[in-house]
Amino acid sequence: MTTLEQASPPARPRRPAWRRWLAPAFSLVLVAAMVFWFLPQFTSLSDVWASVQDMTALQIGLLLLATVWNLATYQFVMVITTPGMTLRQATVSTETTTAVANTLVGGAAVAMGLTYAMNTSWGFSRSRTSVSLLTSGLWNNFAKLGLPVVALALVAFTTPPTPGRVLAGLLGVTGLVAAVVGLWLVLRSRASAARVGVALARWVSALLRLVHRPPVHGWDLALTKFRDRTVLLLHARWHWLTLATVVSHLSLFLVLLLALRFCGVGADQVAWTEALAVFAFARLLTAVPFTPGGLGVIEVAMIGGLAAAGGDRPAVAAGVLVFRVLTYVLPIPFGVLTYVFWQRNKSWRRAPGTAPRTDLVPEQA
Repeated sequence: MTTLEQASPPARPRRPAWRRWLAPAFSLVLVAAMVFWFLPQFTSLSDVWASVQDMTALQIGLLLLATVWNLATYQFVMVITTPGMTLRQATVSTETTTAVANTLVGGAAVAMGLTYAMNTSWGFSRSRTSVSLLTSGLWNNFAKLGLPVVALALVAFTTPPTPGRVLAGLLGVTGLVAAVVGLWLVLRSRASAARVGVALARWVSALLRLVHRPPVHGWDLALTKFRDRTVLLLHARWHWLTLATVVSHLSLFLVLLLALRFCGVGADQVAWTEALAVFAFARLLTAVPFTPGGLGVIEVAMIGGLAAAGGDRPAVAAGVLVFRVLTYVLPIPFGVLTYVFWQRNKSWRRAPGTAPRTDLVPEQA
């Protein structure tokens, strides 16, 4: 055996065809069930269109304004987590990758690869892009875990807590506390990061053994590297990152609340605190990407939850569908335009690793 053959890793076995098609098939079945079975139990598309036509020009203007603001908030997180990136670059990147994630099965992985490609073309190293994706993803999941807890606490002030709500709140608090403590242990020191990596690898390997998969390795080195690359950034900007993440999630909720109110779901039917709770738990479901952009999952969760809270079924369905058109469908054509702009615009191009550096970027990044 030659040295090259010895150094080459073994080829990964090709997945069976049925596994490659399982996720797309599941997505299609779920969306079809939502459109042809679930939605007709609440309203019809003609009733939804009638609700839209009943909106005043002022209401439509406010909805569009809130939608534009919601799209703009995505950029703030990226600028904060990628020192040296401009707001225009962040806009092109986030709009393009959002469109990809909303249209392709497995779009989150494709969007991640596209983020690396775009940032590299602007001179950012892969390590700086990794730091941005990891930190923004962590804070996004913190918000998804924390928002249901906050929403349930607000609901408790207006309605008696039920055992289900108390249990959900406790689970949310437990998950959030565990995530924050884990991050603190990782950032405290290199030795602490390595210990967390070893412990996580041990737990994950134990789970993988149950499904006859090989154990994982190198998580201690990966977390140590993550700690070295992020400690400066998070120490200086964690508060701005937290604020930007919260603003982004609440801006999305504002679009939903306005759509509900303008479609006829009044506060006497569904209070804003109840709407926030349904929104928060629906967003939590998207932590597992069953379908592109949560298509089908979010609609079912929101319509079912808001109707159970007391909302008029046709009005609730109309409000949720208007919300999804503005926040799921509308970004797709914008993303196509920003992708074309990235392909054709050469003035922002830089050689890899030559993007502007700041004191928050380690020398090796």
